[in-house]
Amino acid sequence: MNTQLAEDFLSHIDTDWADLVQAVGPCTFAPEPERDPYEALVKAVAYQQLHARAAEAILGRMLNLYAGQFPQPEQLVATEFDQLRACGFSASKIATIQGIAQGKLIGLVPTRDEADAMTDEELISRLVTLKGIGRWTVEMLLIFTLERMDILPVDDFAVKEGYKRLKSLEKAPTPKQLAIIGQAWSPYRTIAAWYLWRVPR
Repeated sequence: MNTQLAEDFLSHIDTDWADLVQAVGPCTFAPEPERDPYEALVKAVAYQQLHARAAEAILGRMLNLYAGQFPQPEQLVATEFDQLRACGFSASKIATIQGIAQGKLIGLVPTRDEADAMTDEELISRLVTLKGIGRWTVEMLLIFTLERMDILPVDDFAVKEGYKRLKSLEKAPTPKQLAIIGQAWSPYRTIAAWYLWRVPR
């Protein structure tokens, strides 16, 4: 993915953005487009409200249940609660990931080709009907699997805090405020979020 245009665009917003892009350096955004939306959603749930290392450890233990392979939806649905609990998933996350697997089996969770043909909002409105799946989780799918370039996860704590530090504000903007502010970063709001995740502390 060539992000040079996005870097140039953001650098010309104002001096704060120019300084941030200069300080962080070239964007090394690395999506995983080979993933199926089902797999991406399950992984996103594992990362919800956890440090990356903790989530990776939980996913590693889960993969061990299936000989190192990511489970097929029917396998995940059939897995005992206690087995998934022993991996480190909370009860609510177990319900969510098994719900995603069930959603895949009934066609609610789209294939990669189907997802590529859908708009951002179509995907969000469809997938948030799954129990435990909110807008942020679908936005992570849009960013890291579907490579959508204009996604701003306004509910993301690190994005809001990054903007607060970027602009030396006393408090972070609300999601509604950030959505309005972020309109100026379109059509590269994904890359803007990537830089906001990296605002120096």
